[in-house]
Amino acid sequence: MTESLWQAAAEQKLKVRFTNLRQVGGGDFAQSWCAEIASSEQGAAVEVGDKVFVKTHDNPPAQHFSTEGRGLRWLKEAGAVAIPTVLGVSDDPPYLALEWIDEGARNVDSESALGASLATLHRFPCACFGREDKRTTGSLGLPNEPRDTWAEFYSTQRLLPLARIASDRQALSESMIHRIKSLAARLEEFTELDVQPSRLHGDLWAGNRLVDCHGVNWLIDPACHGGHREFDLAMMQLFGGYGQRCFDVYNEQFALVDGWQNRVQLHQLAPLIVHAIKFGRSYVAPTDEALSKYE
Repeated sequence: MTESLWQAAAEQKLKVRFTNLRQVGGGDFAQSWCAEIASSEQGAAVEVGDKVFVKTHDNPPAQHFSTEGRGLRWLKEAGAVAIPTVLGVSDDPPYLALEWIDEGARNVDSESALGASLATLHRFPCACFGREDKRTTGSLGLPNEPRDTWAEFYSTQRLLPLARIASDRQALSESMIHRIKSLAARLEEFTELDVQPSRLHGDLWAGNRLVDCHGVNWLIDPACHGGHREFDLAMMQLFGGYGQRCFDVYNEQFALVDGWQNRVQLHQLAPLIVHAIKFGRSYVAPTDEALSKYE
């Protein structure tokens, strides 16, 4: 795929012409661009001089960008936290165009606001664990078949599929694979059974949260699904980057169930396995540590 294919498709959809394209950071998967608007037609959502964020990939998983676009709109429905507007999206040629966010500095107020926003998001109605559209998420294409309970979802749609991928790619030892499968069969031991599904961002490490020049929090790059709300909070703690005030305000607004601290590494186990698969040996020991806590 050449750059001109996605650019032509995006310009046609947005009713604009781009200029001054420059590549920007966009995580470990997509190629990301900042494009300025050189001209726009009547009815376009952006104006001359505006900037647009565009992500592309040479060979993404099926429906990757349209799934991300659906996820952004699904989060936006809750009205809880700022989500970039999807300006255009296509799977062939693959691209996702979003409104541009000018970043600013994080502070105590932005941490407090994020905690309150996440509490509101996690309270918003969610139909099931997984996704109603059954679409996979992430570069590994993890399944999101609807399930009735968190234990069933985390077992059948996260731990067991990840164990298979890790085994196929020899990312973890067969003894660790066996231990993951054993844990997947015992998840009811570690959480309350009547937890309701929450709308989750699904990949809430600090790089997927932006604070703009006005101090407003924005969430980007989701792997959206219905899940246990503790999962988002555990992901936030895995690599750091969030202030304690964020978690304190969250707990004030939507009190966490007793014992939630003991499940942090349980929720972190899935992203740790993902990182072991994608990035190698440095994540094997943290995966083993998290797994050992629940044996």
